[in-house]
Amino acid sequence: MNNIGVASIVIIIINFIVSIRGFKNYNFFEGYKFHVDKILIQKDYIRLISSGFLHAGWSHLAFNMISFYIFSNLLEQKIGSILFILIYISSLIGGNLFALYVHRNHGDYSAIGASGAVSGIIFACIALYPGLDIGLLLLPIFIPSWIFGVLFVLISMYGIKTKRDNIGHEAHLGGAIIGLLVAIIIHPNAITKNYIAILLILIPTLAFIYLIVSKPHFLLTDKINFKKESAPLSFEQKYNSEKVDKQKELDKLLDKISKKGIDKLSKKEKERLKNLSK
Repeated sequence: MNNIGVASIVIIIINFIVSIRGFKNYNFFEGYKFHVDKILIQKDYIRLISSGFLHAGWSHLAFNMISFYIFSNLLEQKIGSILFILIYISSLIGGNLFALYVHRNHGDYSAIGASGAVSGIIFACIALYPGLDIGLLLLPIFIPSWIFGVLFVLISMYGIKTKRDNIGHEAHLGGAIIGLLVAIIIHPNAITKNYIAILLILIPTLAFIYLIVSKPHFLLTDKINFKKESAPLSFEQKYNSEKVDKQKELDKLLDKISKKGIDKLSKKEKERLKNLSK
């Protein structure tokens, strides 16, 4: 096996640096994780990328990076470092955008992890290597990559529909499909060499996405393990509510200034005043 590629090394290092920072600094972790309302209402779009470099703990980080390492060298050698990074970032953003759409009415929904990007790398390999076998971690069992791809898609769709666990299946499925599609765009001849596997993966996925878009009630996503809302607020309602809350907070700070002077504000209050006044 050849040495790991430069881009892969850089990605792994960034994941470790950002994740460790998140382990030690709660404010950093909270400030960069995927959070629906922070993205949709406060337009904190950096979270669509930064959340993919944060992890819940060492085991979460290790599992994602080991999975990434197994497939990264194969793909980076074939397409080069620049295109490899393109697939990784595209899969990361694509997976998070799909999760954002699915959970757009669940403002408290949050997520972290590189799984969407790693899924994109794996599915890019599935698209470009028809004869690839994929091993199951800790088990001496290997299955054809197209079977793995189909099972992955079916499990992800089931997870999105039922919400029986706390896994971000939306990001996994979105990232996987983006990775596969970008790989096909880079190497269009993959369609002729591996069209059966690609179609077996794409057809059920696109049909599932069509159902989500065309039938909003298809996903009963109120049955999930975070704050429930009997009547989810629309984006406009959330935006207006956020404006009211900010105005109340600003009025409170201005009232304190008028009574005691600006020097009586704490450093945190001054920073908050600056942000609210923008």
